[in-house]
Amino acid sequence: MTHRTLHDWFAGSAARHGDAVALEVGGYTLTYRHLDRTVDHIARAVLDTCDTTPRRVGLYASRSVAAYAGYLAALRLGATVVPLNPSFPAARNERIVGNAALDVVIAQDADPGLPAPACVVDPSLAQRTALALREPGPASTGRRPDPEAAAYILFTSGSTGAPKGVPVAHRSVDAYLRHVIPRYALGPGARVTQTFDLTFDLSVFDLFCTWGSGAALVVPTRGDLLAPARFVAARGITHWFSVPSAISLAQGLGRLAENSMPNLRWSLFCGEPLTLEQARAWQRAAPGSTMENLYGPTELTLSCAQFRLPVGRAAWPVTANGTVPVGELYPGLEALVVGYDHRPGTTGELCVRGAQRFGGYLDPDDNRGRFVTFDGTRVTVWDQPAAPPEDAWYRTGDRVRDEDGCLVHLGRLDHQVKVQGYRVELGEIEAVLRGHPQVTEAVVVAVRDDDGPMTLHAVCTGTGGGDGDELLTLLRTKLPQHMIPRSLAFWRRFPLNSNGKVDRNAIGAAVMSANNNEADERRE
Repeated sequence: MTHRTLHDWFAGSAARHGDAVALEVGGYTLTYRHLDRTVDHIARAVLDTCDTTPRRVGLYASRSVAAYAGYLAALRLGATVVPLNPSFPAARNERIVGNAALDVVIAQDADPGLPAPACVVDPSLAQRTALALREPGPASTGRRPDPEAAAYILFTSGSTGAPKGVPVAHRSVDAYLRHVIPRYALGPGARVTQTFDLTFDLSVFDLFCTWGSGAALVVPTRGDLLAPARFVAARGITHWFSVPSAISLAQGLGRLAENSMPNLRWSLFCGEPLTLEQARAWQRAAPGSTMENLYGPTELTLSCAQFRLPVGRAAWPVTANGTVPVGELYPGLEALVVGYDHRPGTTGELCVRGAQRFGGYLDPDDNRGRFVTFDGTRVTVWDQPAAPPEDAWYRTGDRVRDEDGCLVHLGRLDHQVKVQGYRVELGEIEAVLRGHPQVTEAVVVAVRDDDGPMTLHAVCTGTGGGDGDELLTLLRTKLPQHMIPRSLAFWRRFPLNSNGKVDRNAIGAAVMSANNNEADERRE
């Protein structure tokens, strides 16, 4: 099979659907022909600025023509794209610039305040020239990328505190696009949301499922994300894709009214567990929409598993933790569920191999312990600072149960803590809390006070105001004493991180701060 690059997917649509809308952002509407012209201007601006064709291009831009055309311009030059988030702390972006060994940065601001690699390109002049509809000059030139080469490098949070670089090859994204584009009936006339920041791998779905099929990419503002139903109705959205937290946020603000999105065709959610209660709230607002829960880490190319909720709610699954299953793996992927004894089983850590598995981290040292090999009877952890074998399984760090070929997500292994010597899955406590009618969402955090023991604390959101004592009584009827949180509070809403996920670290910090304040008051 001949693999297409990301730019091949875009170029094919530009050739077939030149007059169709490709991008709507910030008041601009660009057809495929227009976007292609803008991409060419920015690519030539990069070549004019640099001495050689760049190998890795940083993209310091967000939700602008410069961001999207700059992404495509880097690909047109045969370079690997490394997105940088302007809202991230400067120190993090500086570390990424250095670790990725960038040759050039395309920045939407003339002075991005980044440590300079070889050069920084401000695409605004090229962008304005192209937007004025002037004809392009000679076509930009670069190297045609090898489909085996990295299309992009994203930096994820590392357990050591340092971000880990994840290179994902064109061939892996090609396998992904070949599956998801037809599955979701994407093509001319479809209008797709772009909710994810470009530093979040799920943004690649937004961009290239859209541009690879001839659909239109419609970019919401931050305010639009707080009122998704209004945005969907006003902009004629056919395909919605976001983290599940967007549902709870809109619901908490009273902006998810029944039947408020009657024309939405597809509703896709990924990035964190989708609860059945969240799914019910969204279905009430978009009753004609087909809803799917997707699952997958960056290392497995966006998403690698899918579960489509049946049309009739009576046929929806019932799971022990109240979440929608992650379902079955995509074609070309294999699963290995490894138990605590490092033997294959039906409950344990999900490990995956196949066409969408990345080839290893940018820093080979990060590969230690993240892969396993299996000889048919014994699982062996890969513990070398080198690229893993092609047939190795990637360890997702997610605990699952295989129920007749359908995977149910049971929580993160790193959400497992020791309390009073007992191993505790925080997700188990959260599932019991979500089973109460007053609770919409629940997060349990483990906090260590100074050098004292590990203690559990629960924070919930809900529609009924909440009765902490009643919930603690419920927990005591279902869980052993060592799993009962020391405190339980109701918050109006949970904080979200830059990717729109519930920010567990911020919740933990707030709980710890409250505990410290209480301790100070007691001492006084």
